[in-house]
Amino acid sequence: MLVALLGLLMRYKILFEFPLLDQKSLQHSHSHFAFAGWVTHTLMTLLIAFLQKHDTLHKIALKKYNLILIGNLICSYVMLISFIIQGYGAISITFSTLSIFISYWFTYVFFKDCKQLEKSSVAIKWFKAALFFNVISSLGTFALAYMMATKNIHQNEYLASIYYYLHFQYNGWFFFACMGLLLDFLKVTNSSNRIYSQSFILLFWSCIAGYFLSTLWLDLPLWIYSITAISAVVQVIVWYLLLKTIVKENKTIFVNLPEYLKYLIVFISLALSVKFLLQLGSTVPAISELAFGFRPIVIAYLHLILLAIISLFLLFYVYANDFVAINKKTILGLILFSLGVIFNEVVLGIQGVASLSYTLIPFINESLFGIAILLYASILWTTFYSKKR
Repeated sequence: MLVALLGLLMRYKILFEFPLLDQKSLQHSHSHFAFAGWVTHTLMTLLIAFLQKHDTLHKIALKKYNLILIGNLICSYVMLISFIIQGYGAISITFSTLSIFISYWFTYVFFKDCKQLEKSSVAIKWFKAALFFNVISSLGTFALAYMMATKNIHQNEYLASIYYYLHFQYNGWFFFACMGLLLDFLKVTNSSNRIYSQSFILLFWSCIAGYFLSTLWLDLPLWIYSITAISAVVQVIVWYLLLKTIVKENKTIFVNLPEYLKYLIVFISLALSVKFLLQLGSTVPAISELAFGFRPIVIAYLHLILLAIISLFLLFYVYANDFVAINKKTILGLILFSLGVIFNEVVLGIQGVASLSYTLIPFINESLFGIAILLYASILWTTFYSKKR
C-alpha cells in the first residue's frame, strides 16, 4: 500500500506542482521500500513459514528470526522516510547498507536451518539459489557506493552496476524464491517428474548468463553475446516445458482453487511468459538499443516483473494458504488491483512504442495518474478489509 502511495505521488508530481517533495528522492524511497519493505520482507516471512511447516520434529528455534524481521522492518521504514527527506544521504545509505547485512544474516541462518529438514522438498534448492542471488546482487550496490565515494563515475559502469543489482534481485532472488514457494504449494518432491530438477539447473545457469541481457548496449565480445542469446532461448523453452508439466500434473489443485485465485494464477503465468519472450526479443541488438534508450519501456518491463508477476504471486500465495482471511471485499480489491496492473502495462507499453517515433500521446500522463489512483485505492481497500486468521 505504501509502495503504491509513493508511486501515486510520483505520478501526481508529473502533472501538478508539489514543491515539498523531490521526484528523484521519491523514486529512491519507492524502489528501496518496494524491494526491502515489501518483497524481501514478505519472502523472508514466507520462507520462515516454510521452515515451520516442514520442521515436523521441532528441531528449529524460529524465535531467532524475529530479530532479523524486526531489523529488516526498521531498515525499510528508515529508508522509506530518509530517502524522501535527503535522497542519498548519510542516514539512507547507512540503513540501506544495514539491510544488505541483515539479508546476509538471514541467508546464513536459513541455510543452517535447512540442514535440519529432510531433503524431500524440491523447494529447498530453489530457496538456496534465491538467497545466493540475493547475496551476489549486493555486489552491484557496493560497486555503486565505491563510484560515489571516489567520485569516479563512468556512465557505462554506473548503469551496468544498477542493472546487475536489478537483474539478480528480479530474476534471481525474487523469481527463484517464488518458484520454490509454488513448487512447495504443489507438494512437488525430489521423486516427482525430472523436469523440476532439470529446469532448476538450466534456469540457475541461464540466470547468471542472462545478466548480459541487461548490458547488450555495451560492446560485448561475440562469445558473451552468443552465450547470452542461448540463455534467453533456454529460458523460454524451459519455462514452456515447466509450465506444461505443472498444469498437467496439478489440475486437481488448480481446479479446486477459488475463482479469483484461478484468475490470478493464469494472469501471473501469462505475464511471466511475456517476460521470457521479451527477454528473447531483446537479444536482437536493434531492439535492445531501442528498449534501453526509452524510459517508459524500461519502467513497463520492471513493473511487469514487480507488479504483474512477483507482487501478484505473493498475494496469490498468501490467500491460497489462508495466511490472511478472505472475504468479498478483499476479493474485489484484488481484482481491481490486478486490473490496474494490466492497464498500467498497456498504457506504459503504448507510451514506450510511441516514444520510439517521438509521437506524443494526448492525456498519457493523466491516464497513468488515473491508473496509479486505481492501484493505490484497490490495495488500500484490500489492506483495510484484510483480517488475520
